[in-house]
Order: sequence, then C-alpha cells, then structure tokens
Amino acid sequence: MKGGFYIRLAKDGILKNKKLYFPYILTCICMIMMFYIIYYLGLSADFAKVRGGDMLQSFLSLGVFVIAIFALIFLYYTNSFLIRRRQKEFGLYNILGMGKRSLVKILVWENILTAVISIAAGLMAGILFSKLAELAALHILGGETGFAIKVDPKTIIVTTALFLVLFLLIMLRMIFYIFRLRPVEMLKSENVGEKPPKANWILAVIGAVLLAGAYYLAVAVIDPASALFMFFIAVIMVIIATYLLFIAGSVAMCKLLQKNKKYYYKTKHFVSLSSMVYRMKRNGAGLASICILSTMVLVTLSSTMCLYAQSEDSIQNRYPHDISMDLTSSDYSETEPYREITAEVLDEYGEKAEDVEQFHMYSVAGFQLRDNLRLSMGGLAETGTGEVESIRSVYMICLDDYNRITGEHRALDEDELFLYPYKTGYDYDTITIGDCGTWQVDLMDEQPFPVGTAQANMMGAFFIVVKDISVVQRIEEYRNTLAEQDESMVPDYISESYGFDLSCGDGKQVEIYNTILERISELTDGEKSISDGTETAVDYPSYYIESKAAGRIDIIAINGGLFFLGVLLGAVFLFGTVLIMYYKQISEGYEDQNRFDILMKVGMTRKEVKQSINSQVLTVFFLPLITAGIHLAFAYPLISKILLLLSATEEKLLILVTVCCYLVFALFYVIVYVITSKGYYTIVSGKENR
Repeated sequence: MKGGFYIRLAKDGILKNKKLYFPYILTCICMIMMFYIIYYLGLSADFAKVRGGDMLQSFLSLGVFVIAIFALIFLYYTNSFLIRRRQKEFGLYNILGMGKRSLVKILVWENILTAVISIAAGLMAGILFSKLAELAALHILGGETGFAIKVDPKTIIVTTALFLVLFLLIMLRMIFYIFRLRPVEMLKSENVGEKPPKANWILAVIGAVLLAGAYYLAVAVIDPASALFMFFIAVIMVIIATYLLFIAGSVAMCKLLQKNKKYYYKTKHFVSLSSMVYRMKRNGAGLASICILSTMVLVTLSSTMCLYAQSEDSIQNRYPHDISMDLTSSDYSETEPYREITAEVLDEYGEKAEDVEQFHMYSVAGFQLRDNLRLSMGGLAETGTGEVESIRSVYMICLDDYNRITGEHRALDEDELFLYPYKTGYDYDTITIGDCGTWQVDLMDEQPFPVGTAQANMMGAFFIVVKDISVVQRIEEYRNTLAEQDESMVPDYISESYGFDLSCGDGKQVEIYNTILERISELTDGEKSISDGTETAVDYPSYYIESKAAGRIDIIAINGGLFFLGVLLGAVFLFGTVLIMYYKQISEGYEDQNRFDILMKVGMTRKEVKQSINSQVLTVFFLPLITAGIHLAFAYPLISKILLLLSATEEKLLILVTVCCYLVFALFYVIVYVITSKGYYTIVSGKENR
C-alpha cells in the first residue's frame, strides 16, 4: 500500500471522529498559542524599556515551565479518550486483514496531521494574539509600545520543538497501546469495560484523613511566614485525597445509595447508578481531575486578581510618605545635615514638605519563644521542649512620639507597653525582652506608627510603644553589649525616621528623590573636616532613603505580573477542565448507548431515558464543582495569609473576589454541563445516527 492510502485513512478517521478529534485539536491549538505568547513576552525587548519589565518577565519564565509540564500531562491524558474510542475501529481493520504495522502507520499519519494542524494554527494564533497580550502587559506596567506585530524566530523554533516532542511521546504511547492489545480485545473494547470495583474503604478512609489533615493545616496556621510552606504541603495532600475520595469514596457512595431501596429502585436512579458503579474507577479519576483543575482556576484567578486590585493599598502601606528617610547613628542628633540638604533641594525645585512626620525608632531583630523575646543572635533555635523560636522584627518608639504622631493622649506605667503584632499573633499578657525586664502587654488593634519596610517582612513583626525614650535606650544599650561579646553581631542604634509628602507629580518626585540621594552621597563620601591641623573624615550617620513614586512601579510590576500570569494560567487550566468535562460526557455516552438502547427495547421511554441521564449527571457531575468550592473555602485562610505577606491586607475584598470568581465559574460550569449533557443524550438515545 502506498503512503497516500494511509494518509486518506488517517484523514477519514479524524473526520469521522470529529466529535472527539476537533475539541482535542482545538485544545492543542490553545495550548500552543498560550505557550507561544508567554515565551514571546518573556523575550520581548519592549519590556526592557519599562521599569518593572524585567520582574514581569521573570514571572512569565515561570509560566513557561508550568504550561510545558501541564501540556505534557494533559494532552497525554486526554489522548487516552481518543484511543479508547478508536479501538473497535482498529480491531475491525485488523480482522479484515490489516496488520498492526498498518494500523500504526494510520496512527502515525493521524498524529502527524494533528500535529501539523495544531502547531501551524497555534503559532498563527499566538503571533496574532501576542501583540494584544503585550499591550495588556505593558498597560499594567504603565509602558507603551507600537502596534506593529513582531515575529520572533526563536519563539517559533522553541514552541515548535517542544510540541513536536510532546506529539512524539503521545504517538509512542498510542503505538505501544495498539501493539499490546489483541484484535478481539479491540473489537469488544466498548462492551467489556471495567469490572465493577468493590468499595475500597481503606483508600476512602486514607483519603478522608488526608483531606481532613489538609483542611486543618489551612485553618490552623496563624503565622503568615509559615503559610507559604504549609500551602504547598496542603495542596499535595488535597490532590491525593481528592483522587482517593473520588475513586474509592465515590464507589462507596454508590454502594450506599444502592442499599437505599427508596432511592435505588426508581427508574431514573436504577439505570444511571448501575451504570456509574460499573465503571466508577475511571469515572472517579475524571471527576477528580475536573475538581482539581476547577480549584486551580479559582485559586489562581481569585488570589492574583485580589492582589492586583490592592496594588494601590500596598503602595500606600509600603511607602507611608512620598519621600522617607531612616537615619541611624550612635548619636541620632547628628542627622541635621541630611534634613538641611533635603530642605535645600526642595527650595531649588520650588516644593514644600507636607505632612511631615519625624520620630525616633529602635529597630532590631528578636527571637520569640512564647512570651519571651531575646535579642542575642543564633537564628531559629529548638528548645528542649521541642518548641522552635521564631524570628521577629521589632520596631519600638516612646509614648511621647506616639502621642505626637497620632494626636492621642494615652498614658503608660513603667511596667506597661503597647504592642501590635504584624503578620503574626501574640497571645500572652506579658512580654520579657532579654534581661531588660518584663512588661504588661496592651494589644493594639492597628499599626501605631508607620514603617514602610515592615511591609516586606516575611517573618512577622512587633510594633512596640514604651513609656519613654529611656526604656528604648536601655534596650539599645543591652543589645549592643551583647554585640560586643559576639563577633557575629553588629550594633543596632536608635534611628530617626523622617518622612514627608509632596504636591507635585511622580516624575518630579523622582527627580527630587534622586537629587537628595546624590547630594547626601556627596556629603558622606567627599566632605572632610579639619581638627588641630589634621584632616579626618566626618562620621556621618548611615542613611536609607526611598521614594513612593520610584517604588510604585515595582509593586505594580509584581502584582500586575502575577495577575497577568494568573489570567493566562487560569485560561490554560480552564481549557483542561472543559475538555475533560466534554470527553467524560461523550465517552460515557458511547459506552451507555447500547445499554439504553436495550432498555428502550424492553419498554423504557425516551422521557425516562432523559430522566435517568439527568439523575446521573446531577448526582455526580456537579460533585467536582461543589468539592472545588469546599476546597476553596478551606484554602481561604492560607491564601489570605500568603497575600498578607505581599501586603494585600483587605480581607473583605478577597472574600468578595473569591465569591464572585466562584459564582462566575459555576455559571460557566452549568453552561458546559448543559451543552455536554445534550451531546450525551443525543448519543445514548440514538439520535446521532439518524
């Protein structure tokens, strides 16, 4: 036989099975398009011209690997639906005299045609939509680009090479599958099916325990710093538990329903439930995949959308003032030259400092164990009781500065202090700080004074207000005495925090910030003083200066980059969810076609067939959506704490965004259900062949 014969058979096979092949090819095209877009954006030179572009591209590089791995697993998985449906057809070819080598040639050409169509269409769609994606990404960063569509040869080569490898692996799997089966097995593939599995209570219990453990981790974690680590552990536990419960637990559920005579011995329940039990192992795996992908879509979109929506709040929290200074020295009265330089620069630009805040603060790292905060070095340490110390950043001011900043008139005794735990908790009535003493703790409901750098703290912080500056100085002296005894420690001094706002735009603010930074740098690096005829360097305080306008784009780049990547990955996961839902309905429709045909011949009406279909779908098909909602609800505490680490602190907004995402996804899910259930009914009722 010539090659053209096999090509024709391959083409006819694709067209005759278009209900299975067209959605598969469409999904391949979408996967290729998404990979091309993300890889293209990761190399786009236009992002190098925009501040924050390099950060967004680093996020996109992560998305490249995620999509590549997901495409391999997902396309390999969905291809199994195609093979199972084609087994009878290939078995017939084999019985009629076509050897397995000839069948392999047909499969090879089908795979080649699918690959060529998918890669060509995927690249074309990627090239067309890459400019739209680029415009959207640059809009998030506040940059601009032209409207000309660019074609990157490297992106085309990498995308083509990757998916050729994926299609090659899929083809090898198909060939292995064909050679492994005997002709009789292929002919009877649709009739044999799987043996009804027994209810495996051990796996069901293991799944329930794992799920309960994951839920406990999600709701029990208080410290945001450990939330990120716990999130990955909980995700793994939830995935394993979901598969075990849908595969083993769903069988157990069906067995229990069969024992319920009032439910089971009804026409609309009897047929569908018997059918589900007959092949529940494979059905359960498909439902678990739908559930996991649905949860991934919901978590990805809701968290990144909430993070991006709170970008402006994050900026305000991170930068309390348009320009902020942190001036540190052993004698904090030496900071006056820096303020003089700042005033001179503002005069040159015709601007005036507004909403000025100035206070003295002591910032130091501490190690918390219950109600004890020690200031010696040593990092995380395990005590004899098995408890572990936690690193805490400590920000401390005196009561006079606090009252002046807030306009309040609060009072403290010598043995009292105000404490605000940030990104952590504190459950004790007292706190002991090294050997400096023990204080009664009055917990505060909100942050008492602004510290922008605390927003980037991943381990949690304590904001402390003490009675007077002498308490702060006593703790400073104690801490630096420890530093003198330990070479691994460096002294920490009370610093002066000085911040103010400006009425000009961001561009001018950045110019003022750069000029102040340059003048102070010149002062500390080049100026000398003469004392007794000897030239000595002036010991100027160390300084840290930052600008809200200069830092704004970095936060926008992080939050916007995560949101942009979340939308792209959410779309990819959504493709997977829809295709699995579609194939589940179609494949089960073909498997149930003969069963319902027999039942109709013995007296079951079409109305009863449709009722039975609805009973089956409503009993099982919406279970992944409900379970995904439960997963999302229990994941909320972990997600909120992870977002807190990224300075997204508005929980009401997260709840609103999460609920809206779930409702929109549920509506989409219902639409897909309506479409696929009609296709299922068309197949099992025999209307497809009319």
